[in-house]
Amino acid sequence: MIKNKNLVFLGPPGAGKGTLSEILLRDEKLVHISTGDILRAEITRGTELGKSAKALMDQGKLVPDQIVADMVAARLAQDDCAGGFILDGFPRTVKQAELLEEATAKIGRKIDKVVLFDAPYDLLIQRLTARLTCRQCKANFNKIFSKPAREGICDHCGGELYQRSDDSLETAKNRLKVYEEQTSPLIRFYTENHLLAKIDASLPKEQNYGMLLAVLNT
Repeated sequence: MIKNKNLVFLGPPGAGKGTLSEILLRDEKLVHISTGDILRAEITRGTELGKSAKALMDQGKLVPDQIVADMVAARLAQDDCAGGFILDGFPRTVKQAELLEEATAKIGRKIDKVVLFDAPYDLLIQRLTARLTCRQCKANFNKIFSKPAREGICDHCGGELYQRSDDSLETAKNRLKVYEEQTSPLIRFYTENHLLAKIDASLPKEQNYGMLLAVLNT
């Protein structure tokens, strides 16, 4: 049982946030929250926020931060989040973090801990360009660091593993550049708010998980 349960996972692509989220969710009754999933659900349900987002998307426009923050807050207000949650992929900017803070305050929720997954650039490039994805369940593996038990076969569903075209070196470098420019300022933001804890994401996942549990209990 962990002490801090309302969580934001922060870190560059390839740092292992998704991998450790999966392990943590097996041990703790937390809700994993993806803004993409929330957006699709709001549109499907035809909520006012969903209608606003769809109208913008149909015009090829980005959904404003305020709408995304309100959607996230609405999701966090649901009963299944009362026992804790993991926000992965949001906030991406300081502006989004400020809006999230305001939105969660309105619904009586707060972030307990922000975990920074820290890893060196060269290692991130290796991981991002060696990723394998299952065609069926979309699970991710890595040819170097997280190999499937059988080559080319998903451990979870037996589906075929393949390498996506966007897992190229050029794409990997661009994703890390975007993270550095837009998202890394959150490190200072959450440090100043006394919420940030850092783990060494270059270590094997078993060691990483032990470190994650340690910071979630402090």
